[in-house]
Amino acid sequence: MHRLMVFCFSSFVLLAFAKGVFPPPCDSQIYCSGPILHHVQEAKLFDDDKYFVDMKLKAVPDVVLSAFHNLSNETPNATVLPAELQEFLSVYFEKPGTEFESWTPPDWQDKPKFLGGIADQKLRDWAEKIHHLWKSLGRKIHVGVKDHPELYSQIYTPHPVVVPGGRFRELYYWDSYWVINGLLLSEMTDTAHGMIENFVYLVNRHGFIPNGGRIYYERRSQPPFLTLMVESYYQATKDKSFLRGVLPALEKEYRFWMTNRSVAVTVNGEEYVLNRYYVPVGLPRPESYTDDLELAEGLADDRKEQLWMDLKAGAESGWDFTSRWYIDSDGRNNGTLKETQTSQILPTDLNALLCLNEKTLASFHRILGDSDSAAAYDQAAARRLGAMESVLWDAERGAWFDYNLVTHSRHHEFYPSNLAPLWAQCYSQAEMGEKAVQYLKGSGALQFPNGVPTSLKESGQQWDYPNAWPPLQHMLISGLSKLPSEDAKDLAFDLAQRWIKTNWLAYMKYDAMFEKYDVNGDGKPGGGGEYEVQLGFGWTNGVALQLLDQYGATLTSGNRRLSPGLLLPLVISAILMLQ
Repeated sequence: MHRLMVFCFSSFVLLAFAKGVFPPPCDSQIYCSGPILHHVQEAKLFDDDKYFVDMKLKAVPDVVLSAFHNLSNETPNATVLPAELQEFLSVYFEKPGTEFESWTPPDWQDKPKFLGGIADQKLRDWAEKIHHLWKSLGRKIHVGVKDHPELYSQIYTPHPVVVPGGRFRELYYWDSYWVINGLLLSEMTDTAHGMIENFVYLVNRHGFIPNGGRIYYERRSQPPFLTLMVESYYQATKDKSFLRGVLPALEKEYRFWMTNRSVAVTVNGEEYVLNRYYVPVGLPRPESYTDDLELAEGLADDRKEQLWMDLKAGAESGWDFTSRWYIDSDGRNNGTLKETQTSQILPTDLNALLCLNEKTLASFHRILGDSDSAAAYDQAAARRLGAMESVLWDAERGAWFDYNLVTHSRHHEFYPSNLAPLWAQCYSQAEMGEKAVQYLKGSGALQFPNGVPTSLKESGQQWDYPNAWPPLQHMLISGLSKLPSEDAKDLAFDLAQRWIKTNWLAYMKYDAMFEKYDVNGDGKPGGGGEYEVQLGFGWTNGVALQLLDQYGATLTSGNRRLSPGLLLPLVISAILMLQ
């Protein structure tokens, strides 16, 4: 029965490939599936499963596979001992990192102008140190990856990148939106341009943008921020020729999400189309192989495959992992990681992002003089807005909530994503924004001194309490700041002050920026999940610089706003920086 099921699933996937519905899978029998991956990862030779799948081959794959086949045949019961595996790896693999050349962004400069807008001297000095971090996070892919791609799990891209940091040594998709915004503030326009060109290259090659720059990520994406990256770049440069050149790739990516990640749902007799995360590959993630195997122990084969698909969909969401994706046996938003059902949830933030993409694509076409295409995207945004308000909006609670496709009901737990339509400005009535502010105030999420937690559930997963993540803080603050009421704007400033304070205190303690922070401890890095908290960190740097740019006149390294009397020195400082 299991073999029949696998055959049917495989036949379905192959048919889908033939029709162009899904991108082709990674076919590497070393980095994506096969006996070498299985034996090495199960032996737990490294603290992090990602280490092995980032290693470079010293010989072509056929030679390595043949050598491992011979080694297995020489071993009783086909069990290769850890010492034999270590020897095998030393002969046929190199440690990760050889795929990159040292590279310093040539457009990095000493004193970008935005620093002059930061009144607090301590914060200005800190912002300058963050600006210096771009040099340490720059990477250029070695020419060998282009000439001999079969020896690497690294996906070749033509331009250098700024990476997140730590174990994330390659390009990542949604991280790069905040990285690029930070680079533009640092006046590193050429580096930002190259990163966007890399993403355009990936869309043209794959039809979408993989989760990250590795072949084992080739079947899943991440939240689609490319259109907004281009918007940031265009606002900084007003380069219409660039916009015209990349627009076909933006539309191609949009079609991918509408073709492969959309679902129709009927509510009150009306059918609506919204989007979800969905990755139809029922295998363990290569970079978290043993985690996925152990989590699926004891499940029936078909349930294992579905769980692995939903874990990949969770990784595609960027929220890997969180109670947000749980659906327990009662159909509720409770349970454990084993009850992850990401593909059965319509996420508020994904649909808000796509609504903003549709509005932005409409604006791009208007800029380039194509009113018919602009009108088509306006209509798509209007349809989505109507769908979000019918399916996700809860007028009584005053927020938007993820929709459960199993129970045909909303999840009412708190997540910052419940307010993502404020950031996207994708709602029809002003009173909805004000209701959302009151929802946030009554949620219990504002009681913490160092940011808004990713949830109020302490599940042990990293995208839950007590962790706070830079992109969510920025989206929430940005959304509140766009509302007309002073109450909302004051709340946005207060959250910016809390976030900058915890980032700054952590830097003072550890001389480092972290990917996430604990909402309870001044300057305490976050934790939980599948790996240790990572240093770097691309999107943390970008968010901090954006908030320092937006609120630099009033943010302080203490707990108070700057008084009006301090604004004159700020103006003088800014004038001097411009000279």
